[in-house]
Amino acid sequence: MMNFNGLIEHARSVRVNALNMIYRSKASHIGSGYSCVELLVYLYSGWLKVSPNLLLDPNRDRFILSKGHAAAVYYAILAEFGFIPKEWLDKYCQINSLLGGHVDHNVSGVEISTGSLGHGLPIAVGMALAAKRNNKKYRVVALLSDGEMESGSNWEALNMAGAQKLDNLIVIIDRNGLQAMGSTEQILPMNNLDQRINSFGCFCKTIDGHNFNKIHACFKRIPFSSGKPSVIIAKTVKGKGVSFMENKLEWHYRSPNNEQFEAATRELKQL
Repeated sequence: MMNFNGLIEHARSVRVNALNMIYRSKASHIGSGYSCVELLVYLYSGWLKVSPNLLLDPNRDRFILSKGHAAAVYYAILAEFGFIPKEWLDKYCQINSLLGGHVDHNVSGVEISTGSLGHGLPIAVGMALAAKRNNKKYRVVALLSDGEMESGSNWEALNMAGAQKLDNLIVIIDRNGLQAMGSTEQILPMNNLDQRINSFGCFCKTIDGHNFNKIHACFKRIPFSSGKPSVIIAKTVKGKGVSFMENKLEWHYRSPNNEQFEAATRELKQL
């Protein structure tokens, strides 16, 4: 049976660690990271067939954080689940640290370097296609931001994924509704996003990306349809977990000052 209380505690720990990392380094993107915490916790709590002992296993599942600017949260996840030492988090975004502001493949557990948006999904499609052609059973998961759907080669990748019937591919779109310069709907509306994705031969579902019960129920059904890539639109909140960060555009780039750090720390301890 899934231990939802344990998942909630992992999510709280990851948010606290990411807050400390970003405050200490005066870095940014805490809002973008907080919106995908529950999704990452669920994946690394046992759904993904990957662990610190399986990093070179050719049959391991592959995970790509295409929205690589959410590096602080992803590194906190890797530390939470034993891929890297937790002490490394203290040097995030500092000189001579392996942990930079975008995800780096030199860090244990990271498949590829990301941060140039719109390129993680095409790589994931290539990995999934290689698995099919080599008769491997591993799955490939790519986590994208919603604003990222405007860039790179995402639509070409979805077209290829559907055409090649890659039902070993899982795409998660972190739909928090905000990107660097405004709301996604103000900048480039994504009307009927699920219908557009399905038109490429994929099978799309929409869920609450912060509710572990909903996430678990959804992932139990993967693949959603034989011969079709599974795409999840996860409705999320930018800055989730800290009230004054939630749904606030400025927390795409802002780093907390002393007062904000203390207030956020108090809130997270109460989760």
